Amino acid sequence: MKKNKKKQKPKSKEIVLKGIPASPGITIGTAHPLYDEKVVVLRKKIKENLVEEEMARFKKALSRTRQEILAIHKRIAKEMGVEKARIFGAHLMVLEDEVLISEVIAKLRRERLAIEYVFWEVLKKYMRILSKSDDEYLRERVSDINDVGRRILKNLLGTEQRSLEQLAEKTVVVAYDLSPSDTAVMHRGNVIAFATDIGARTSHTAIMAKSLEIPAVVGLETVTAKVKNGSNIIVDGNRGVVIVNPTPKTIRKYHAEKRRFEKFEKHLVKLKNLPAKTLDGKEVELAANIEMAADIPGVLAHGAKGIGLYRTEYFYMNRKDLPSEDEQYEDYRQVAEKIYPNSVIIRTLDLGGDKFLSQFEVPHDMNPFLGWRAIRFCLARPDIFKAQLSAILRASHHGKLKIMYPMISGVEELRQAHVILNEVKEDLNRRAVPFDKNIEVGAMIEVPSAALTSDVLAKESDFFSIGTNDLIQYALAVDRVNEKIAYLYEPAHPAVLRLIKIVIDNAHEGNIWAGMCGEMAGDAALTLILLGLGLDEFSVPPIMVPEIKRIIRAVNYEDVKKIASDALKLSTGAEVMEMAKANLRELVPDIASGVLR
Repeated sequence: MKKNKKKQKPKSKEIVLKGIPASPGITIGTAHPLYDEKVVVLRKKIKENLVEEEMARFKKALSRTRQEILAIHKRIAKEMGVEKARIFGAHLMVLEDEVLISEVIAKLRRERLAIEYVFWEVLKKYMRILSKSDDEYLRERVSDINDVGRRILKNLLGTEQRSLEQLAEKTVVVAYDLSPSDTAVMHRGNVIAFATDIGARTSHTAIMAKSLEIPAVVGLETVTAKVKNGSNIIVDGNRGVVIVNPTPKTIRKYHAEKRRFEKFEKHLVKLKNLPAKTLDGKEVELAANIEMAADIPGVLAHGAKGIGLYRTEYFYMNRKDLPSEDEQYEDYRQVAEKIYPNSVIIRTLDLGGDKFLSQFEVPHDMNPFLGWRAIRFCLARPDIFKAQLSAILRASHHGKLKIMYPMISGVEELRQAHVILNEVKEDLNRRAVPFDKNIEVGAMIEVPSAALTSDVLAKESDFFSIGTNDLIQYALAVDRVNEKIAYLYEPAHPAVLRLIKIVIDNAHEGNIWAGMCGEMAGDAALTLILLGLGLDEFSVPPIMVPEIKRIIRAVNYEDVKKIASDALKLSTGAEVMEMAKANLRELVPDIASGVLR
């Protein structure tokens, strides 16, 4: 007689998903899907005598939601700094949007429907409009509007808002998206990583992930559809990979990878106080990029030698008013003092492109990256430009600050900016306000016309900083936020390398230094080529500083000059990358094993 064999539960198939690395590190854990609850709002007619009562209910829900958001704002300001808390200004702006509120009330009076239905219909209309915008910043604000809208709706309906604070075990959170308020209430000890379907490098989710210092991958598209509650999951924030239901073999591999990564991180910490100097004595500056003053601890912890790019536009975002000169001065002064004796390069307001400020009446450009932005905006609004320049100059008395103009396309713009700067200096002199009379002023080279006339610009600049994010998209005619043509965005393209070479050579012939603050500067695979081209300064995200320093300290300058020369002779970006990776594997195998795939 045959024995009945017990049916074994079929094993789930391993699923590998590729997304965008938002925060480095590796986590192996249990998934907790945070499914977005479906909002069900009934279309219910009300009697005319109840309209005022519905209006009062709406205002009460707005008030309660405001209190909730202010509580989160206060908590974040305490734990992570005032700058990070400003993210929630966008939520408060929705609550105070008179156009939206007026439209809800008008629709309520006109159609006499339940207020929750009226509100949700109006809000959905706003989200549909923004989601179709060509402006990436506006598209990303849909998440903010959705988040605060659901809070208002739940207060109208009397239901509970989802919360991550109640997680009792160490967990990997998986969601379609995570709003700033979601990440803000995460219990630091129990949320050990997260993965989302949507998101970009500039999204609030990515910003908050780095602040929480937990591994995160965004833009995975289908992770919520692939994972179940309690599933085993690996989040590789270094490569932007998430593995659902990993096999025992994959788990063993990643445990070993995690140990190697953590060991290597500890090893790199030893480089903190050492210079970025090649084996044969060539030293370069290795600085950090920051968005806000709260990022400074990371700059110091990772051993960056100063700040090569302070993106001041984030100081203007998520607020209804302009920052005053005194407010800016206090911020710049604190940064200067904390980084001294090293220097801080402050980029003047870089509005436009993928960065939108709601308080300015900026016309909608068909091609926003080519429109009224950066130095063009500042020259057209000298009142705003002068307030910022005055704040920077005043703060320069307390440290070593430098000024950098973004998106200079030719010497005429550089001269116009200098005229305004000199007017501000004369005003400070008249008022006997101290400032660094010898402050260095440089140009950001991110437009091909600036690169090709950099010999002229060098005569009227103290330094260059190459902004590769825009230089690449302008040189190759590739919108860097358009997913359909992302494959054409090639930092290693021969045209890009030749433009960089022109800028560096012209800078040196003009007796000024040339740095790079675009993402390309933090690309480990291209470090050897950039070093060999003669780049004087690399400015990268703080967490990338040890990695780039390790590469520089492992090679001879004479060797990388030959590598750069060979790269300039190649015909395609693919050929350049192949050669670059081969050289990195040969010369710095420990770094190559962690970053190349």
